[in-house]
Amino acid sequence: MSLNPLANPKGVKLLCELCQKPAYLQCTSCRVTYYCSEEHQKVDWVGIHEKICSLLLPLRTPIPLVSSEEERKHRQAQLLNRQKQMIDMTRTEGSKLLFEGAHEAAVPAALQALRFSIAVYGLSSVELVPAYLVLGEASIGLGRLSQAEEYLSQARWTVLKTPDCDAAIKSKMYRICGLLQAAKGNFSEALKNYANDIYHAALVSGPKHVKTSGGYFHMANVFFRKGQTETAHNIYSEVVNTWSEMLKNVVNLEETQAESTLTSFVDKPTQGGEILDEAQEAEAIQMLHAIYDLQQNNSNYGAANMVMLYTHSHFYIPIFWDTSRLKSSYRTL
Repeated sequence: MSLNPLANPKGVKLLCELCQKPAYLQCTSCRVTYYCSEEHQKVDWVGIHEKICSLLLPLRTPIPLVSSEEERKHRQAQLLNRQKQMIDMTRTEGSKLLFEGAHEAAVPAALQALRFSIAVYGLSSVELVPAYLVLGEASIGLGRLSQAEEYLSQARWTVLKTPDCDAAIKSKMYRICGLLQAAKGNFSEALKNYANDIYHAALVSGPKHVKTSGGYFHMANVFFRKGQTETAHNIYSEVVNTWSEMLKNVVNLEETQAESTLTSFVDKPTQGGEILDEAQEAEAIQMLHAIYDLQQNNSNYGAANMVMLYTHSHFYIPIFWDTSRLKSSYRTL
């Protein structure tokens, strides 16, 4: 990707895509994105811009004057639909990058999700909360705890003033609040937040659903850090059981399709007809590999858990087993 240096005319204020400081560089592809430095351009490119560059021009170009009211409404509806699609794309990408440990790269995606959410829903909508949570979690991963607290304060305030806020959003909010407390070493507060996370996730999906398992996983991490390893390993095993059942269901359904080869469960329906996305696949990979790393020296849990997952996936989902250490642990049992 190349950049155009800019000499901004007097009175024209172009702002950096990442930091909102005066911009002096322009993306030569979309020509509607600006940066204060090459460093910020590179961060944005890796985080999200490479995926959305070609989509930004119609979103950032004013709707032209048209001859009829009907045409104007049609164009506005098109714009709104594109903006909503962009919100979904950037939210998912930001979450996916977080689960992959790419905290800095997740920030540009979350900022885009926040901007488009504001444009569509306004400044006070609960629809802004998912972007605040991605930004908060990215800040925790980068060690910027004060900044994370600011994002989470925005999220909590928005949820508080939205009486009918969806339980899934509350679940995610409590999970990130738990991460912040755990990062501060406040384990009791972290466990309270994870308990609230599990409760609200269970309201939506049930207590033994993969979407609820993340709260259990982080709760187990806290018990592990507190030295309560037996409790931690028992909870980890429940997480493995939950994902094993889901993988088994996906594989069983996929095997009914002729000449089907399953390499990922993204967009594959479970028995309940539910579709999981890239971010949820990345979460599964992150959690299950982390559990293996923690349990590999515990013969009562680690090896048995990995065999269960490997068996249930019938070797059809190699993305979970992309390291020789996992395959060798299966062979040695």
